[in-house]
Amino acid sequence: MALTGIEIFKLLPKTNCGQCGVPTCLAFAMSLAAGKADLAKCPQVSEEAKARLSEAAAPPILPVTVGVGDKALKIGGETVMFRHEKRFENPPGIAILISDTMPDAEVDSRLKKAKEMTYERVGLTLGSNLVALKAESGDPAKFAALAAKVKSSSDANIILMSEKADILTAALKTCADKKPLLYAATKDNIDAVAALAKENGCPVAVKAANLEELAALTEKLATAGIKNIVIDSGSRKTRQAFQDQVVIRSAALNKKYRPLGYPTIVFPAEMTADPMKEAMLAVMFVAKYGGIIVLSDFRGEVLFPLLVARLNVYTDPQRPLATKQGIYEINNPNENSPLMVTSNFSLTYFIVSGEIENSKVPSWLYVKDTEGLSVMTSWAAGKFSADIIGPAILKSGIADRIKHRKLIIPGYVAAESGGLEEEMPGWEIIVGPRDAANLPAFLKAWKV
Repeated sequence: MALTGIEIFKLLPKTNCGQCGVPTCLAFAMSLAAGKADLAKCPQVSEEAKARLSEAAAPPILPVTVGVGDKALKIGGETVMFRHEKRFENPPGIAILISDTMPDAEVDSRLKKAKEMTYERVGLTLGSNLVALKAESGDPAKFAALAAKVKSSSDANIILMSEKADILTAALKTCADKKPLLYAATKDNIDAVAALAKENGCPVAVKAANLEELAALTEKLATAGIKNIVIDSGSRKTRQAFQDQVVIRSAALNKKYRPLGYPTIVFPAEMTADPMKEAMLAVMFVAKYGGIIVLSDFRGEVLFPLLVARLNVYTDPQRPLATKQGIYEINNPNENSPLMVTSNFSLTYFIVSGEIENSKVPSWLYVKDTEGLSVMTSWAAGKFSADIIGPAILKSGIADRIKHRKLIIPGYVAAESGGLEEEMPGWEIIVGPRDAANLPAFLKAWKV
């Protein structure tokens, strides 16, 4: 069980030094107990106390990493039931299922989908990050050959799926350095799979028939010193699977029940043969509360909306998506090309830049940092006014790249034109259209 705030306070130095950013040690202890502070912020805590406080400092749902390097998948680490309370921390992994009974051409096709089905959205690249390899043949050598092929031809993170320890062992010999997720430890094989996970430093997934059995198995692994655990309640019926996700999350967050405080893995691929129903189940688990979601196959009409839904759910509601401030060249501008300004709300930037691209008119676009707010919102908040826009453009260096001294501003901030003329002596301020959709026609009439 997690320590209470008072129990944590007894282990702190009680100096009230404030170096942790909180005025008193008691307040810091309460923040630790609530999962809202990091123990590392206390510079005076003893090593002995750190050992006892580690559980209290850990998030209610422990983080787990699958894979290695820059593309490793991190899941878990969650601290809230609902996104609006704070934010969800780590987006779920999306896996494509590959069986060792599939023909080589099908395996190649699925690996190609996993690699190439990526999408650009508000400046981000969206894609999958896992392949789930299932040992359906029962042949350790065949499964090991599949694992070796995937390792050599793909940089995706790997899930090894078998309930037979000898089959997992064979596959691990070919890809242990990729730190794959071992699926699954059950009541019948837990000792053997736990030994494999510990020996190779791999995360392990636990599968059980119900939550009570699941908790008993995770406790056994934790006692053995294994913390990188992913859990599967075993249900493949929609209602029960959904209920299990909610109960697991609630038990870990609200009841501080550590045996269920791990990210989950769910299998829409095993819950229906209908691709559209599978898509609906997958998006349900994005919201509630899958850590890894395994799909039978990737289809563009399913994967893209699923990835967008994941992006939306796992975007911090308190921090809008923002584009970097700076000068953007669109359609290869020259010294006579028009100069425009907009806010750095990502959606605003991509709508505006998209319309400029459609116009085919070479243009300069200066994006001003407005803390991720749209043009109208940032103007109303005093973050997109003449005294902010003018100096920023003058300091940007754009004046050295263009001959003219004309600036086009969004029609919604036409009131700032007079102020901008004062802030930018010698410049002509031109009020552009209110809506980005009217930019192509506006730009085609541009004259230096």
